[in-house]
Amino acid sequence: MPRYRIILEYDGGPFIGWQRQKNGPSVQAAVEAAIAALAREEVTIRGAGRTDTGVHALGQVAHFDLEKTFPPDTVRDALNAHLRPAPVAVLAAARVAADFDARFSAVKRHYLYRIVNRRAPLALERGRAWQVPVPLDAEAMHEAAQLLLGRHDFTTFRAAECQAKSPVKTLDRLQVRRAGEAIEIDASARSFLHSQVRSMVGSLKLVGEGKWRGRDLAAALRAAERKRCGPLAPPQGLYLARVDYPDEADGAG
Repeated sequence: MPRYRIILEYDGGPFIGWQRQKNGPSVQAAVEAAIAALAREEVTIRGAGRTDTGVHALGQVAHFDLEKTFPPDTVRDALNAHLRPAPVAVLAAARVAADFDARFSAVKRHYLYRIVNRRAPLALERGRAWQVPVPLDAEAMHEAAQLLLGRHDFTTFRAAECQAKSPVKTLDRLQVRRAGEAIEIDASARSFLHSQVRSMVGSLKLVGEGKWRGRDLAAALRAAERKRCGPLAPPQGLYLARVDYPDEADGAG
């Protein structure tokens, strides 16, 4: 039974998130329907990350098994044809080993959060970035962000409904950079807690506004209390950018 790995790009706006649910359309269900149309098989796919309602992806990874064997390019092109007009695209497909798992084989996940820092409303990027009209100090945000690097109890930045067994995570990278009106925040770790990136971004915004300093962010982290977190950044600015796997499993692309 061949196993396939696919890399997906999608606009999370029309979906209730990645995971299939009964209360609305999901990315998972859309892709599973496309696979069924191709192979005449009912399959359940596993994704590398369960993006929330409104969250986008530039490089979500999923895997699934089929009874039939298809060339990877056929899988990519046929799924894209059956996915239309949903804003979901299969960027690449590949055959992988039977023990490859999109979620559990991943060694690092990379998220991008985009802020557009201007007073004028968004026209082209509406629904794809967080518009913040007040001036933000991106350098101060970056300096403060470095205080969150390393292994910590991230309870402060964890959603109440998070199902992770432990709030302790290791944050490998958290960079803030400005390019004109855009402020981009890159976060990398093996895994994240539910809403961790959006929670950190919301707190960093307070630093950018001058309402918090780095020591306030560090104190919020040490407190390990959700009520010490800044406002939760909205989902439309968040992108699952890339998922890394060990070299022996990195065959799609």
